[in-house]
Amino acid sequence: MPKERKIPMRTCIACREEKPKRDMLRIVKNAAGEIALDFSGKLSGRGAYICDSADCIKRLRKYRLLNKAFSAEVPEEVYLGIEEAFGAK
Repeated sequence: MPKERKIPMRTCIACREEKPKRDMLRIVKNAAGEIALDFSGKLSGRGAYICDSADCIKRLRKYRLLNKAFSAEVPEEVYLGIEEAFGAK
């Protein structure tokens, strides 16, 4: 009998729901302090996950959730860039 593969789960920082990792967007802060969307899920750095939904993307910006997740001040341009990248995806 083949061994069942465990599906990696992650928690959305906006809605706090736990979902499969591949169904979520990863936002990463690297060692230089740069923040970017990580579509590959393999960039090095501190990662935060968010649902692939417009509501969670809006909540991310409204409540400045990246500031809390990364314990740092995140510029408004980063939030705008995430919204644009999500819309273009």
